[in-house]
Amino acid sequence: MVKIVSRKSLGVQPVYDIGVERDHNFIFANGLIASNCFNKSHSTAYAYVTYQTAYLKANFTVEYMAALLTANSGDQDKVQKYIANCQELNIKVEGPDINRSDIDFTPSDGKILFGLSAVKNVGENAIESILEARRQGGKFKDLADLCDRINLHSVNSRALEALIKCGALDCLNKNRQQLIEHLPFVITWAQKSKGVSDQPTLFDLETVRSPAPKPPQVNDFIPKEKLQFEKELLGFYVSDHPLKAVEKLAPKLSLDPTPITLNQLAENRKGNVHVIVMIAEIKKVVTKKGEPMAILQIEDLTDKIEAVVFPKTYDKVNSALVTDVPLILKGKVDAKEEQLQLIVNEAELVPADVLASLEETEETEIDEPEFMVVLELTLPQIEDQEQLNNLKALLKEYSSDEQSKFPVIAVVQGKHLRQAVRFGKEFWVQDYQNAVSSLQDAKFNARIYSPIQF
Repeated sequence: MVKIVSRKSLGVQPVYDIGVERDHNFIFANGLIASNCFNKSHSTAYAYVTYQTAYLKANFTVEYMAALLTANSGDQDKVQKYIANCQELNIKVEGPDINRSDIDFTPSDGKILFGLSAVKNVGENAIESILEARRQGGKFKDLADLCDRINLHSVNSRALEALIKCGALDCLNKNRQQLIEHLPFVITWAQKSKGVSDQPTLFDLETVRSPAPKPPQVNDFIPKEKLQFEKELLGFYVSDHPLKAVEKLAPKLSLDPTPITLNQLAENRKGNVHVIVMIAEIKKVVTKKGEPMAILQIEDLTDKIEAVVFPKTYDKVNSALVTDVPLILKGKVDAKEEQLQLIVNEAELVPADVLASLEETEETEIDEPEFMVVLELTLPQIEDQEQLNNLKALLKEYSSDEQSKFPVIAVVQGKHLRQAVRFGKEFWVQDYQNAVSSLQDAKFNARIYSPIQF
């Protein structure tokens, strides 16, 4: 390094950045090296940009973090860290939504909405077709409406399947497996229907266009499968995280010391630590002595770091090293080139009884109603305003804004088709048995049905 011993003012002159082919150091004739030869304007520019970004983060935090996520959407490690940063700032990052998401991450009512461009297998042409259809016709009502309005050459079945599995179509139907199994039939229907008049409404049933196929009655994916799809298509978990529930049950594990999160490792460099993590990647290595070891990429809700399993430990814990499964690691914190890493001494899978209790909790989450009310309506009944008003009044009598749980379906018989129409939730009934009895007394063809039979 050459020390500058004197300076001389040259007045006001143009200043240029110097581009050097290989590096930014200059070698003098005597072999000395002058490094960091940036002029003052260069340093000032960096300082000004730093001030601007700090100001934006402090005063427009949601917008700043959305821009940061968009700029780094191709780097899953950085995105995961920024999402964790959002959580620390009490900013929720919502998953993609076919009716609300744009191309990039966008601020929305104090939250950040996931961008469609960050979903695997969904290209720019597909996104543009979806957004254009939404601009012209408003929000999509269901899967059939979506497939009917978009360009199916631009948005193929692979892209639609990716959007379903990552949760982008949850606003249309929360049962993702039902959407997946329904998709090929709806696509075929939409392709055949292109060029035919618009889909009929409840009061326009004279068209010869066939109705959209009914969705099959199937159970949804279990939460674990949903999260696996999100991980595969988005690169990380958005709607939930497998470790959230495990961490709540951490006290049952009776670990000493108490488990900490990965972002707390810097504060716990002395002694052993316990962490509950998942392995994102396993790299097996063979030492010069021919002994196996492993380098792991581990992650939790707060961070993603490297962990090292040396040969002596590897022999003991090899069977527990499984990706995408909750895992308990015990080890010591080490710093490698200013980056923290965990030297693993022990590893074990989260006990089966703890995982079993989680699965029992998941299985209790049932969305499908046990029964529903089905009405058989004819065209004359629909055209009779007095009868329609009477029908509304009867349904309202047995409905409750807070406790209504049983849907009401009307099966309308037209001249060329028979079509089912779901009533809005404001007409769902609480007491379905008495509701059906009153409807029958009013000369409506009503009955109770199980969704499995319908």
